[in-house]
Amino acid sequence: MKKFLLYIFLILFSAPLWAGEQLGKSVEGNERLYAYLADPAANSGIAVIVCPGGSYSWLDMETEGIGVAKWLQSIGINSFVLRYRVANVSAYILGYRVLEIGNKYPNMLEDIEDALRYVYTHANEYAIDTAKIGVMGFSAGGHLTMSAYLYNRTSYKPHFLCPIYPVVSMSHSVTHHRSRRGALGVWGQFDKTMQDSLSLEKHISPDCPPVFLVNCVDDPIVKYHNSELLDSALTANNVKHTYIQYQTGGHGFGASSTKGTEESRQWKNEFLQWIQQVL
Repeated sequence: MKKFLLYIFLILFSAPLWAGEQLGKSVEGNERLYAYLADPAANSGIAVIVCPGGSYSWLDMETEGIGVAKWLQSIGINSFVLRYRVANVSAYILGYRVLEIGNKYPNMLEDIEDALRYVYTHANEYAIDTAKIGVMGFSAGGHLTMSAYLYNRTSYKPHFLCPIYPVVSMSHSVTHHRSRRGALGVWGQFDKTMQDSLSLEKHISPDCPPVFLVNCVDDPIVKYHNSELLDSALTANNVKHTYIQYQTGGHGFGASSTKGTEESRQWKNEFLQWIQQVL
């Protein structure tokens, strides 16, 4: 029994460390940020902070972090993977936190604010155009992507936002409950005020920067209606945006060349065309 408990402990609390090792060395001055810089000869001057998904309880660093960063790097875009604070793996697997241990909102918001501050203040060093800094995120990371502008309490704001199959609402019937629990905690998830406060569709404003939004109808994890809510709110506020809804592709494909479907993998080409138009 003791060996079994030890095994469970190692799985639950070592997983985040494995992800950090895969990422390599973080940038000096921000231990949660990992740079994948474009070749100087191909540098577009664009920078993207990448927010992996994981229900605000863990982080998919491989597919939605490193894989995305390397793809962006290959097309001349400087990318920075953000290992933002999340609850912990036990909150994801077991559905609860032991004694409410673990990070929760606004920890992740503070991390994306710090990441934006870092990229802005080191723009000259990395040959980045400060008018071309944006955020891209997946699933719960998509929610954090929009939060990077909507709830940002600093002067370092992104110029474009790319939520991919994002968690959007924390109060609607289509809410992804696991992400809400990860963000707000076991008891905090029932706080109606916080649910409304973090429901993106309720806080879009006309000054929101351009948005590139993608999801799939057959998504088995985050109901596709989340993106429809966001699209409607963006449209109602006359925010410049592109919404692409694929019929197939599911969830969690990131920038993979094998995950998802041939249809959903088109999003990368769509993004490249979009970013060239808006910047």
